Amino acid sequence: MTEGPGGYVTTAPPTGVGARLRQVGPGLLAAAAGVGAGDLVATMVAGSRYGTALLWAAVLGTVLKLALAEGVGRWHLASGATLLDGWRRLGRWATTFFAVYIVVWGFVYGATAMSAVGLPLNALFGGLPVRYWAMIAGVVGLALVWAQRYAVFEKFITVLVLVKFVSVVSVAALIGPDLGALATGLVPTLPDGSVVYVLGLIGGVGGTITMAAYGYWMIAKGWRGTGWLSVMRLDNAVGYVMTGVFVVAMLIIGAEILLGQDLASGDTGLLTLGTELGLRYGDWARVLFLVGFLAVTTTSLLGVWNGVSLLFADTVRTLRLPHGRDADVAVPERAYEAGAAERSTAFRGYLLWLTVPPMGLLFFDQPFALTLVYGVLGAAFMPFLGGTLLILLNSTRFVTEGRSGWLSNVLVGAAAALFLVLLGVDLVNRFG
Repeated sequence: MTEGPGGYVTTAPPTGVGARLRQVGPGLLAAAAGVGAGDLVATMVAGSRYGTALLWAAVLGTVLKLALAEGVGRWHLASGATLLDGWRRLGRWATTFFAVYIVVWGFVYGATAMSAVGLPLNALFGGLPVRYWAMIAGVVGLALVWAQRYAVFEKFITVLVLVKFVSVVSVAALIGPDLGALATGLVPTLPDGSVVYVLGLIGGVGGTITMAAYGYWMIAKGWRGTGWLSVMRLDNAVGYVMTGVFVVAMLIIGAEILLGQDLASGDTGLLTLGTELGLRYGDWARVLFLVGFLAVTTTSLLGVWNGVSLLFADTVRTLRLPHGRDADVAVPERAYEAGAAERSTAFRGYLLWLTVPPMGLLFFDQPFALTLVYGVLGAAFMPFLGGTLLILLNSTRFVTEGRSGWLSNVLVGAAAALFLVLLGVDLVNRFG
């Protein structure tokens, strides 16, 4: 028994169900941080256009994301290295792509995340324009992540996850959905014009760059070696099942409250939903939904501020090492012991990069060229993640107990193919 990173004690994996459930945490962070206001809007629009007919797409998205997250976790536990070390083995192209991606993505996403938190704060409290609430949210997020230890951070995010889950699922239950229609929605169908919405629903269940941050939270938790695989799978299942139920609840709300309505573009469409709930059930329903909206966006902001900053710190470390398939995979645990990564210049520099420069974007529309590069890189990340996982987890150089079986290969391959199609659709929409 030894003192592990983040203040956790590294021990043998627990055996009882209750003891394993008490280990749940990193999966909640990774799944919840990947669902932002944009995913809620996409889900709500799908519900307003097609009712619950596309429920099956949300369920499929949950399964595919669970397979990807399990692959990320299995690589960390079985190899003793981070995903960046795995990409380094594939060649300089992989780490160079990710280094460019994470810098551009962080600059634009910083403004997006802060604005998403500013919207419900403005709707709940007023007093300031959205952009100033957004700046306050960014600075508070910066301070919390700068000073936090993982144990405290995990508990805080878990509370936010429970708040958003209970509030949105409660609103869906209040509406009283047609259970027969829900059951029908589990049968795959493609109504006219629904392909783009189906792809968006499948792609929107907690799937962003934060999936790659999952391993760092496992390191902080003290999980080491393949003995923890079953705990990791339980952790992932809890996180993504809760997220899947949450997305289904949003689909129900959109279908029952907004069916046939034209919604405002962007995150402001969520305010339309809050207004409709207030008119139908009273202001308490509007406030309940806005609290859930705030919990969603705050969870996403804090998860990115912490997890993606860890990814950037590891990117800097990895770029300083030799590249190529014959390069040994470095064991990076010492870099993360006792919160060393969180105190690093790279981690704190990226935190500032996420927070301060993007505030300028809050005062005017995002520049077209920057938005274009951000969108293309963002769409390219998930097929990159799925494709590289297929290579790494089937490599003859990988430890035997961590190799992928047929089910994992089918699901991860399907996810990679799906996101490649999403990338093609995105490119056609931008350039076609």
